[in-house]
Formats: sequence, structure tokens, C-alpha cells
Amino acid sequence: MGYKLAGFDHLGGVEIDPKIAKLYIKNHNPKYFYPEDVRDFNKRNDLPTELYDLDILDGSPPCTTFSMTGKREQTWGVKKLFREGQKKQTLDDLVLVYCDTIGKLRPKVAVLENVPGIIAGRAKKYAIEVHERLNSIGYDVQLFQLNSATMGVPQARERIFFIARRKDLKLPKLKFEFNEPPIPFGHIADKGCKLGNPKPLIPSLSDRWSYLTYADPSFRYADAKYRNKKEANSFFSSKLHYDDKVANTLVCSGDFVYYHEKRNLTDVEYRRMSSFPSDYDFCTANVRYVCGMSVPPLMIARVANSIREQCF
Repeated sequence: MGYKLAGFDHLGGVEIDPKIAKLYIKNHNPKYFYPEDVRDFNKRNDLPTELYDLDILDGSPPCTTFSMTGKREQTWGVKKLFREGQKKQTLDDLVLVYCDTIGKLRPKVAVLENVPGIIAGRAKKYAIEVHERLNSIGYDVQLFQLNSATMGVPQARERIFFIARRKDLKLPKLKFEFNEPPIPFGHIADKGCKLGNPKPLIPSLSDRWSYLTYADPSFRYADAKYRNKKEANSFFSSKLHYDDKVANTLVCSGDFVYYHEKRNLTDVEYRRMSSFPSDYDFCTANVRYVCGMSVPPLMIARVANSIREQCF
């Protein structure tokens, strides 16, 4: 969606998750689509010539393995099965597998997106190897840390972008300057729930409501006060949203609560804060899950438009 918004012709992609593949086909009708492991895609010798020498090849290897809220190092090199039903596989090496895809297709520009955790702690070794591999196959690499809240997206979501330019083309270094004014949650809230049906707060969160202080970022602050009364949990993933503040980074678990109406967010709000169009067909997929696992389309559109203007 982001590349289409920026004026590019979208040709297709590779997607191993059958549920997400269904959404991809339903909403974009791609010309070329490969519902398989990118490792298998890299072995193909039957690809159409149109997929070589692309203007841009974009890849977003799964970020859970580098997320600072996940198990990180404990999952590196370990094969596991996923709830989506795809085959048993490792995830941490997919950023390097994608480098092989870049080497195979030789696009003019390649984009690799991931979470900030890929440049933190021991995960830095992956970032360094990505840079070294791309450099060795003829690409100059720049690394950017961007926040979607500065790019016209009503959500504070930080992401790392490796952008590789093919050396033989002598494309200019990219400069990104995104200074869009922040959009507070109140501007996109489904006030009075006219369009959505939020789930009621779970009892443990309702019990802590009186311990909240305005502008607490999550229920764990109320929980610290509540612990003096009863035994309590951390509620690390419970996030509060306020009319005058930009929405938190959308994740797939925990409670996202609208403070001013004392309720969970609606699917309409998840869609809006992720910059998904109102006519996007989620089929039977969970809206929050899809939005939480996606790069906001408008964020990609800003990146893509900058590349188009400066390189092409």
C-alpha cells in the first residue's frame, strides 16, 4: 500500500503465512505472488525477467526475534512452529536470507525494515553482517531510525530502515527529513463508539482504575500503588491512550485502553492509528493482529516517496 501511495507499480511479493497471503491477494491482486518460505524463493530459477533489476525491492523479515520485549537471544538459531501454521523454521537469520534475495534480484534500491532492537545489544552483530554482506555484493548501505509519528501517522512507532543503493548506478545518498506535526489520539478516536464495539475492560484493570494518575503510560504505574492493597501483576503490555497524546506503538498483545471513555480500543481505532484505509478487507483476520504486525502504509509511503524523488 505504501509504495502504491508513493506512485510505484506494485508487482508482487513472497509471503509464508497463508492467512496474511490471503489478505495480500484480496487487497492487492499481485501480478506475481509466491506463498512460500523466502529460502525456497531464493532457490527458484523460473522467475520472470520483470522481477530482476527492480527499482525497489522491499523486505520486512519478522521482527519478534529482535524485539526488546521478547526473548531475543533465547530464540536465535532455534527452530519453532508458529500459530499461523507455517513450517518449523528459524527467524533470526531471515535478515541474512533477505540479503541473498537482494543479491539474486539485483534491484537498484533495496529496503530492509526491522525493529530498533536489531541495533541494540548482541543483536548488533546481525546489523553489522547485513551491512557487510550488502557491501560485498555491490551496495552502499545507509541506516535510518525513523518514528512514524513524525511522518503523518497517528502512532508513535520507531523502526530501523537499511537502505541499500547499487554502487554501479552511482545513486545519491539519501536524506530523510520528516517533520509532520504529531496527530494525537483524540483526532482519530471513535468517540462514543459510533463505529466499533470495544471489548469491556477485564476486571483486574477495572479494579486498578482509581489508582491511575492522568498521563500514566500504562496500568503498571497504577499497579504499583495497587500492590499495597492486594497482590498484583505487572501489566507491562497494558497501554493508556489520551486525547492529547500520540497513540502508543501498536503491539499484538495486552490491553489498549482509551482513558477518556474507560474502554478498550475498537478495530476502527486500530485501523486508523495504523493508517490502513477504511475499505481494507481484513477477511477473517484479527484487525489488531494485522495492524500490530504491519509497518504503517503511510510510513512506507513517506520513505518510498523520498527514494523516488532523490534516486529516480
